[in-house]
Amino acid sequence: MADDGFREFLRELTEPLGGVSFRKMFGGLTIYQDGLAFAIEGDGSLYFKVDDETRGRFIEEGCPQFEYVTKDGRTTQMSYWRAPERLYDEPDEFLDWCRAAVRVARRAEAAKAEEKARKASRRKRVATDTD
Repeated sequence: MADDGFREFLRELTEPLGGVSFRKMFGGLTIYQDGLAFAIEGDGSLYFKVDDETRGRFIEEGCPQFEYVTKDGRTTQMSYWRAPERLYDEPDEFLDWCRAAVRVARRAEAAKAEEKARKASRRKRVATDTD
């Protein structure tokens, strides 16, 4: 189980970002900035949201990807990678990594919105073509 002291430490570290909130999730926390999830905490570890633009820095640091075992025994990986522990002693760099994860969350949100608009446009074309 996660240490409440670690969670309080994360709250203090992320406070300078502004607009940060925490919500409990399956024994861990999801960390948001202005409503966008950019990090998760589970079992006392912090994981940042990652995409193709940021994955390399996590690989270079030797940080593992977040994964869990489903009820049926399959291992599932998520687009979150563990934060390098050295960041806890480097608050400015920690915030840089947070900001990068927030940008990843924004890109993911924009991609979802684009896909939704594309699907709506296709449905509209199909409906027009059949009229």
